[in-house]
Amino acid sequence: MDKSGANLAALEALDAERATPIKIRQNKYLNNIIEQDHRAIKRIISPMMGFKSFGCARIILGGIEVMHMIRKGQMHDNGIPKTTADWFYSLVI
Repeated sequence: MDKSGANLAALEALDAERATPIKIRQNKYLNNIIEQDHRAIKRIISPMMGFKSFGCARIILGGIEVMHMIRKGQMHDNGIPKTTADWFYSLVI
């Protein structure tokens, strides 16, 4: 997480309730990596002008994330190589 004071305060409050503390790893530029990964999602969602409901947002964002994972080659099927189209059609069926 980045060096935001609000995040640190929230995690310290959560640590007070837990038996094992959360290990905090702070890096000034760590949030930039996360924001770069979500840049494509922001580009897709911007013209939509928001979501009608939380459930709709969950479904659409989940689909966008799955397609990005397929494009990046992060989905595996027991070592069997598949093309992007094969992965997509296997999810549709």
